[in-house]
Amino acid sequence: MLLCIDCGNTNTVFSIWDGREFLCTFRTSTHHARTSDAYFTWFSTLLNHHRIEPEITDVIISSTVPRVVFNLRVFSDQYYGCRPYVVGKPDCMLPVEPRVDQGTTVGPDRIVNATGAFDRHGGNLIVVDFGTATTFDVAGRDGAYVGGVIAPGVNLSLEALHMAAAALPHVDITKPQRVVGTNTVACMQSGIFWGYVGLVKEICARIKAEREQQMKIIATGGLAPLFAQTVDLFDVIEDDVTMHGLTVIYQYNKDNNT
Repeated sequence: MLLCIDCGNTNTVFSIWDGREFLCTFRTSTHHARTSDAYFTWFSTLLNHHRIEPEITDVIISSTVPRVVFNLRVFSDQYYGCRPYVVGKPDCMLPVEPRVDQGTTVGPDRIVNATGAFDRHGGNLIVVDFGTATTFDVAGRDGAYVGGVIAPGVNLSLEALHMAAAALPHVDITKPQRVVGTNTVACMQSGIFWGYVGLVKEICARIKAEREQQMKIIATGGLAPLFAQTVDLFDVIEDDVTMHGLTVIYQYNKDNNT
């Protein structure tokens, strides 16, 4: 079985793939000082709780936080006896290489998103990922990552608003009943929600115009279902597109290393 690990700036996700489906998915906060032993204690405890006894033979990692990769490598070697594939490293091949400016380092999560979405939906895609940052990843006709857009994340914007303005409280993001709020919390929720709806619509429209073609818009990330309440904002919501992309890259490496 394959253990897929997606390490983001806020959360790290572990999923076990049996070749047909994901058996389980667990999340923990990302912390660069977490040791290999700590990862195993947390992971094995959850497996035992859910009475899952997987025979993990391979590991693949996508990490936007370089400092955690070493301990995840040790975790893979020490407890599962394998050298993990790490997306973005030279020994981890990609089905199609990114087409970006020479010398540019593309975030592994963005490559994985493009790969996973292309495998399910074909080319000419925009993947909108609501994470710590709100990213727009563009996949070409052949599935190659060809560039994108990075904007502040929704929760990051809310936190910045709360920290920079002493009179403004911390609020949870939700779809407001009205555009015009009649209290401070409703005003902030409306500004964030409809502001990000406008941001997504405008950026996607400009990407399509610049590329002069129709493109399918795929949404992923924890807040994707919330913003999908807006009509016609996305074509598809894929809550596991990143993990699926990891399985595609893993299989490509296995097929081409035998």
